[in-house]
Amino acid sequence: MERNLTLVALFAALIAALALIPQFTLAFGVPITAQSLGIMLCGTVLGSKRGALAVLLFMLLVAMGLPLLAGGRGGLGSFMLPSSGFLIGFPFAAFVTGLIVEKWQGPSLAIVAGVASVIGGIVVLYIFGIAGLAIALDKSVLEAAALVTVFIPGDIIKAVLAGLITAALFKARPASVLSRA
Repeated sequence: MERNLTLVALFAALIAALALIPQFTLAFGVPITAQSLGIMLCGTVLGSKRGALAVLLFMLLVAMGLPLLAGGRGGLGSFMLPSSGFLIGFPFAAFVTGLIVEKWQGPSLAIVAGVASVIGGIVVLYIFGIAGLAIALDKSVLEAAALVTVFIPGDIIKAVLAGLITAALFKARPASVLSRA
């Protein structure tokens, strides 16, 4: 139990630390950041439940006002921005990513974690992000979907990194990848 709490807190801190990587905010108000890599790793390393809990802890800290989002944003107002759909989708993305890694015992953890990151960390996250953009910017779903296409190349790189990092961690310390425990 104590180990689980420590890991949940550690991965919430990882998501916050990834906001420190210089970000670039697009014209429609959504920043390109490395935080989605943290969301993917929460799922691939911690598994569905612990990964989602780590993200929920992170979101609670943001809601309390800590400036943990890209650009030093925090507080309840962060949930009302054009990027709020992505923020709300974070725990769902981590959960789906972790669930896929837990259930799919494929031949290579790097491939399984990479594919899980694409499905959970990109597809699921984009569903929430596109819905949020459509509402915040008063655009159609197709118009909002067209706006997020700029994120796809970077997010695919993040998914590949999540797969490689998870596989390397599993090779070095198998017991530390709880999605495979």
